[in-house]
Amino acid sequence: MGADAPHSAAPSPRHGYTAAQVRAAEAPLLAAGEPLMQRAAAALADEIARLLGLPSDGDSSGTAADGTRRPLVVVLAGSGDNGGDALFAGARLAERGADVRIVAVGTRMHEAAAAAAHRTGANDLDPDGDPTGFAAAIDDADVLVDGILGIGAAASPALRGRARDVVARVLERLAERGHAERAPGTRHPLVVAVDLPSGISPDDGRVPDPTVLPADVTVTMGAVKAGLLLPPASRLAGRVVLVDLGLGPALAAVEPVVTV
Repeated sequence: MGADAPHSAAPSPRHGYTAAQVRAAEAPLLAAGEPLMQRAAAALADEIARLLGLPSDGDSSGTAADGTRRPLVVVLAGSGDNGGDALFAGARLAERGADVRIVAVGTRMHEAAAAAAHRTGANDLDPDGDPTGFAAAIDDADVLVDGILGIGAAASPALRGRARDVVARVLERLAERGHAERAPGTRHPLVVAVDLPSGISPDDGRVPDPTVLPADVTVTMGAVKAGLLLPPASRLAGRVVLVDLGLGPALAAVEPVVTV
């Protein structure tokens, strides 16, 4: 099956699965060499491009669709596959004309994804080395991409260390600009979470620490995580977009932990 091959019998967006159930469904596809990360990144980039009015995939015009300034996308990239999805999506968005800035919030970045993003013109942004530039980027961003943590997080999903510090600074900056007072879907910048907002439990919707960036849109991969359908996390997920990665057949015989 190629990277753009169609899938059938996608999981229902009304069904929520645990992280373990999703990982088990992914395992045979990954073992077979299916490019799940590339599919996820392509779908993530498509959703963000729609929000920004950028050209369709394959149209590398280098400008916004209406010829105005390049939209600014700030990617908060963690160390794992969630950050890899965000960075590969950033590369695709840069190819379509977005100004992409990368904030590394872990001890490293997904090597291949970071290289792809840099090749297409994405630039690194260091909140500590350039606090003024970081604050300006948050102010000017059209989209903030939360690619910090996915379903492979530790037992507690709470953000820690540099990731928590960066998100706290983003939240403070957004609060100063009245971001939280605007209606979801109309805020500027829009926040797009990769798979789930970082800091929520994928299994039961717990939010053990309030340092979470509320999403306007959550692009969830393969199957909807149960935590996205359960409060209090469901109130932080915004509009949930399910990306079909071909997990439907593997999940067909699996009982979801929640159905809405």
